[in-house]
Amino acid sequence: MSNIQRLASQIEVSTKVPTFGVCATSDPRIDEQSRQRCVNIIEMAANVIGEAVQMPDGTPANVVYSPILIDGEPQADMVASQFKDAGVDAIVCVPDTWALPQPSLISLIAQFPKDIPLNLTCGNSGPKPGVVFVHACSGAISQYGKLVHINVGTWPDTGMNPQMTPETAEALIDWCYAAMTYSGLRGRRVVIFGHDSMGMETALQHVIPIRNLLGLEITRLDMKLLADMLSKQAYDPGELDELRGWIDEHVGDRVEIRDEEDEARFRQSLALYLITRDLMNDLNAVGGGFMSQLEWGSDLRGIPLPVADVMESLFNSSFDHTGRKAPLPYATEADVQGLLTQLYFTWLSGGNPPLFMDFRKVWEPWEIDRLAEELGLGEVEPEALWRRTGFVDGDNSGSAAFDWAAAPGASIEQIMSQVSFPLADEFYFPGGGNSVNFVSPAGIAGIAGRMAYSAMNNIFSLIWDEATTVSLPDKLTQAVCETSTPTWPHTFVVPKYATMGEYKQFAPANHFHMTWDLQVSRLEYWMDLANVLSTTPWQARSDYIEGTDRPTPLLYIQNGGETVTKLKLARQ
Repeated sequence: MSNIQRLASQIEVSTKVPTFGVCATSDPRIDEQSRQRCVNIIEMAANVIGEAVQMPDGTPANVVYSPILIDGEPQADMVASQFKDAGVDAIVCVPDTWALPQPSLISLIAQFPKDIPLNLTCGNSGPKPGVVFVHACSGAISQYGKLVHINVGTWPDTGMNPQMTPETAEALIDWCYAAMTYSGLRGRRVVIFGHDSMGMETALQHVIPIRNLLGLEITRLDMKLLADMLSKQAYDPGELDELRGWIDEHVGDRVEIRDEEDEARFRQSLALYLITRDLMNDLNAVGGGFMSQLEWGSDLRGIPLPVADVMESLFNSSFDHTGRKAPLPYATEADVQGLLTQLYFTWLSGGNPPLFMDFRKVWEPWEIDRLAEELGLGEVEPEALWRRTGFVDGDNSGSAAFDWAAAPGASIEQIMSQVSFPLADEFYFPGGGNSVNFVSPAGIAGIAGRMAYSAMNNIFSLIWDEATTVSLPDKLTQAVCETSTPTWPHTFVVPKYATMGEYKQFAPANHFHMTWDLQVSRLEYWMDLANVLSTTPWQARSDYIEGTDRPTPLLYIQNGGETVTKLKLARQ
């Protein structure tokens, strides 16, 4: 008989939450008590993952674990069947004893796609050494070209219910965030309105490489659709009033409005957020971008429309007029490579708001000292970080999440009290409307960087460094802002390892991006899984910093180094 099933003609689509499958190999020759300890360790690891790993919107990751110890091929088939039925996207194996690599774990992973993320976490134990199995299996898997990450950590050698140390758990959690980001974004889509803004080809929609290398799809829509929907007033007027009232409540007279025409343009900008938000929701999009210049708001051959700065900031922020929400990474000037950076940074950080900036003026120490001297501030804060190292003034007319106006953890009221909406520069934006303005506080630490694409090698790279924000005396802050565009958001960024000379010479584009509380190891694990080149051309940074970097995969060590291996993989 045939086995044919007719599926439903219509269903509700829900966002897929990545699923981790936790298992363990073992040896059938060991005693029953040791085998039960193995099962308990599987459950312990599953709990660690389930309690710590979440999607950007706060949804916990799915975790399944199998109590079947993988002694050989029959058990490998059983666990593979369980994991397939559960829709497992990443595998974590936590061996506590010796096992036979090929009949056990290799027989399991052979039944999944070669690129499924695989982690081996173990204690550094002696009695029935799971660590010996981890090294044997890592070597066996690496020699046939599959990436595997190992986490040789610590848990007690004895006892039926050992608990991994916080350091071991942290390393596992960081890897899980990378695996969730890698698997969770494959097959998803971003929506880009317009083409590359102002001919900036570092912003190009590399549709096929992004599809093939990162698994992301780009839905491309024309800005005319948005212009038409604005003209048709294709939004809820009541919600527009609600959003405008929310702005009034939190920003008040810091919205610069001269007359009824200014008010009408500002309301158009807010309506654009509602229209675009609904389109993005309809398309189940995880990010977006808006071209703007030149056709939308700057080309006088057409009818210039108001700037979209407020819309872009609302998308990137962790809240809007409806309350708290997940940031939806959004790129000004339809900067797709900027969007990719923001998107992956946000997911890897567990949903922290991204910052989109021009790589504007680099202030080397001698230059900021000279300006301070001219302002009569030569003796002020002589040992401050900004004096010793210099900084980058990051500012752009759009896409700055409101969250960056205050320290992480600030309330909506605290954040918005630092935000203003001055009129847009009429020279650049004859369509008018309002910009977003604030100056970020000092002490926000994270990673600043920028993704780039090379046709020569058909691979994406990420130039990055750890970074922190600094603040200057008020008088100096104003002078620095006046040097560029004072009515835009400003964040003063200091890289940890790059000198200002290196930073300004090695920038891959005119935009860069920052996300707070993003661990280096998470980023590196993800770059491994996505085969993205990790580019840190800073003389002061070592290739491997223990306690900061993830352990280098054996696959890279055996094939000439990380960069060489990734370039080889890109050609396969």
